[in-house]
Amino acid sequence: MKRDILVSFLMVFSSNVMAENAVKITSQMEKADVLHKGKPFTIDRNQDQFNLMNPDFILTSRPCPPFCIQPMNLGIGVETVGELELIDFLKKIKDGDKSILVIDSRTVDWVQKGTIPGSINIPWDQLSTSVGGADPMTVKEHLTNFGAQELEGLWDFSQAKTLILFCNGVWCGQSALNIKTLLKYGYPPHKLKWYRGGMQAWETVGLSIATP
Repeated sequence: MKRDILVSFLMVFSSNVMAENAVKITSQMEKADVLHKGKPFTIDRNQDQFNLMNPDFILTSRPCPPFCIQPMNLGIGVETVGELELIDFLKKIKDGDKSILVIDSRTVDWVQKGTIPGSINIPWDQLSTSVGGADPMTVKEHLTNFGAQELEGLWDFSQAKTLILFCNGVWCGQSALNIKTLLKYGYPPHKLKWYRGGMQAWETVGLSIATP
């Protein structure tokens, strides 16, 4: 019933503007060309102005723990970013900037349903050492892949990549755990970015997703 009422309202509200107004990302950006798994991918917004949320993300009251609301700031120097900043990073990667990685911290079953184009999947339990997560050697392997170097037991992050991590949304702690683990190893906070809104926020505004 609520869905029917919402659809009816949107139809009345949008009937006069649908034909002439495209659903752009911003007033100046209609789409963004990025790379996903090495292939061109265009991010735009769903043009169906009656499109509704993915059912996976409409629940409002997930049990806490583990699905607790995350803070806006994870640590001093770790920047929390939104959709436009994330798209900016993805465009830089497409233009050849190899110093940036966008990481989907969710487990594979979630990624199979769709992910942000241009991201790579490193599940939280391969990077976080808390809550029965990854073996420290696995974490060190990832740190090396991120460009860090271990020198006599100390880590040199001078050539480390900038990482932008995300998971399912403000109630999902997977990417937050990963960032906290990276900070414990000494990863520079200014090289860590957090897309707190995650897939829920991404899909809320109808942005393109990549599926297998």
